[in-house]
Amino acid sequence: MSAIQENQIVVVTGLPRSGTSMMMKMLEAGGAPPLCDGQRTADSDNPNGYYEFEPVKQTKQNPAWLNQCSGKAVKMVYSLLYDLPVDRQYDVIFMRRDLNEILDSQRQMLQNMDLRSGIDDDRMARLFAGEIVRFRKWIAQSDHINCLEVPYNDIAAGSEQPIDHINAHLGGQLNTSAMASIVDPSLYRNRAATQAA
Repeated sequence: MSAIQENQIVVVTGLPRSGTSMMMKMLEAGGAPPLCDGQRTADSDNPNGYYEFEPVKQTKQNPAWLNQCSGKAVKMVYSLLYDLPVDRQYDVIFMRRDLNEILDSQRQMLQNMDLRSGIDDDRMARLFAGEIVRFRKWIAQSDHINCLEVPYNDIAAGSEQPIDHINAHLGGQLNTSAMASIVDPSLYRNRAATQAA
């Protein structure tokens, strides 16, 4: 039995490497079924899996996948939310993580894949910071989006307060203790010396 309403669409989003996969696993443990296809399998960068659903990448051209999403949680890169049809309501969880940690984590993942980004960290940080500002402004003006920002750093460090906020945001029926049990501090590997909001 789902812990969210049958007509509820939960979207987990954020910048790359911001903890969206962890949040999907937490929601699944808490009673919100995930919409994912398993095409991208777990690896050393995401040992608990990526929880991705390929059709979300084609939302602008074909949003029909949303018909499968009622009563479930789905993960989307933040930039794809702009393409969501406005005739539905979405409960969004936006994962916020220290930008230095995101860049460190992304760099490590690319190294593990024998790839390079081609963009230096300073430029990438400026791009990401600008994208966050734009996204927040858009969210504030979007009546079809009900958004909660969640601090990855606090959750990964063991704080349960953000989990209580998530539960309240999604209707109060989630199993918060099961969600908290998913957090594995050993996976918090790219930790900044100082953490920014």
